[in-house]
Amino acid sequence: MSYGVFSKEKNIYFDLSIIGIVGLPGRYGGFETLADQLTQRFGHQCRLQVFCTSRGCKDAPSETYMSARLNYVNWDANGWQSVPYDIVSLWRATPVSRNLLVLGVSGCLLLPLLRVLWPHTRIVTNIDGLEWKRRKWGRLARWVLRISEWSAVHFSHEVIADNVAIQEHVRQSHGREAKLIAYGGDHAFAEEIVGTPPTRFINGSYYLGLCRIEPENNVEEILHAFANASDCKLVFVGNWALSTYSRGLKHKYGAYPNIELKDPIFDSVALASLRLGARAYLHGHSAGGTNPSLVEAMSLGVAVLAYDVSYNRHTTDGAADYWSNSDDLIYLLNTIDEASLSRNARAMAHIAALRYTWAHVAEQYRSVLGLSEHSSISM
Repeated sequence: MSYGVFSKEKNIYFDLSIIGIVGLPGRYGGFETLADQLTQRFGHQCRLQVFCTSRGCKDAPSETYMSARLNYVNWDANGWQSVPYDIVSLWRATPVSRNLLVLGVSGCLLLPLLRVLWPHTRIVTNIDGLEWKRRKWGRLARWVLRISEWSAVHFSHEVIADNVAIQEHVRQSHGREAKLIAYGGDHAFAEEIVGTPPTRFINGSYYLGLCRIEPENNVEEILHAFANASDCKLVFVGNWALSTYSRGLKHKYGAYPNIELKDPIFDSVALASLRLGARAYLHGHSAGGTNPSLVEAMSLGVAVLAYDVSYNRHTTDGAADYWSNSDDLIYLLNTIDEASLSRNARAMAHIAALRYTWAHVAEQYRSVLGLSEHSSISM
């Protein structure tokens, strides 16, 4: 039985290799959660390998996760090092894989060469958001990322967009149709939440922010609004020690009595408890597609106050409440009532149940990757 290309060195066939994440289990971000969910559903049916970074591993890295083989690369998966990280991963994976699922465009400058050298390997790329638009990048980085996006769209066998707005961008900018596949959020369910949310504020009294502390997520605009709306409480979870920008925000806003800044929370029960205890979830992302933290909050039936861009309106089907700057948000905080929040929350839960379940997402990926639901992995 054949499972793609035979690796003489490791004596292994791979039906699928996943590239572009930090590692497994999925505790780091949306792509990691996606890879984790696909591993759970596909790993026992086909030969699967997932590329991970060895940077930051305190213990000996595990060789497997569930039924997947983990392959480590000694570059950081984020920041500028994501480019060589993804390139090395692609170079290792392509000769021994029938399918590649590439998450993000960082290493996609290599795709034209890979298509020539190993034409048997099928490449499917989820281009994520418009990475080159993020304010954290300088001119050179933005140029590289724009070229990488072009290469990803033109040299992948299939392109995946996670949002209608991203799909439209691919159509208008590159003249190609992308397959629309969003993210699941139902892994955020916690049927029995024990204990109180990990915050000094009482249950139901606070708003919640949760994201990477980067300019395009409008973190400062949110913090500024709450600094000027002292009757409203905010819990904001993020990587406050990441950069000069994040450390500066923590220094500026961390002492406000109605604002609590928390470091990243990886415990799923604690995170679900924090979400369920919030009056509403504040979503400030301005450069991206369907954001996983948004659909997770929606799946838990939490009301959403989202930054007003097309991506967020598409994800929430126009049924959330929206703001465009700090003044908008202050006005919204001062005027929204419990009835409005309840309507918002019910709409979010309904949309999530229809669109953002992992069973549905996994079947879409199974189809685009050409994986059989009843594959055997016997050699």
